[in-house]
Amino acid sequence: MLFKDRKAAGQVLASKLLDYANCPDVLVLALPRGGVPVAFEIAQALKAPLDVLVVRKLGVPDNPELAMGAIASGGIRIINQQIIDDINTTDEVIARVAAQEQRELERRESIYRGDEPFPELTGRKVILVDDGLATGATMWAAVIAVRQKNPQEIVIAVPVAAPETYQQLLPKVEKIVCISTPSKFYSVGMWYEDFPQTTDAEVHELLKKSIVNSQ
Repeated sequence: MLFKDRKAAGQVLASKLLDYANCPDVLVLALPRGGVPVAFEIAQALKAPLDVLVVRKLGVPDNPELAMGAIASGGIRIINQQIIDDINTTDEVIARVAAQEQRELERRESIYRGDEPFPELTGRKVILVDDGLATGATMWAAVIAVRQKNPQEIVIAVPVAAPETYQQLLPKVEKIVCISTPSKFYSVGMWYEDFPQTTDAEVHELLKKSIVNSQ
């Protein structure tokens, strides 16, 4: 095990991001749900605002952990053509999974943000945070969504990543801060001692706590 839990992982990551502390143009943007406890620690350490970018993996129907693509806020949809070819799926299956995940994306946005608008990203340094990178599909969708908002800089911050995913995303952003890229990766949860499912209630509470702490 590399990290005790997501909180501990966030604290380690925060120590590697101190160049961004106390910068008024920095925004920590978490990928819910698992990325939020990690991002909360980073936002607290940097004294930066915390928000969420809802991204949903398009899982293969009989193997949901395998991503054939992802969708993100703002109508972003990406497809992993290699996976599509490997499993020989149809456009109808992709459309059905995408519609289902779009409903969940909208549900989560309503819970986490309510009527609050998405933050302005133009000219800002955006730190995208998740609890780890396996296929990287959701993070890549997040990068595309953020890039469309004209940020000054995009930084990916994750505790652990599959080496090939790290290399694929490296040229897509200005910087990646990652504690470990183990050669025998297997899964994100393998690198945590305690890796429970983060709930909607926890996400909502951490976002609320972040706002209070920043006032």
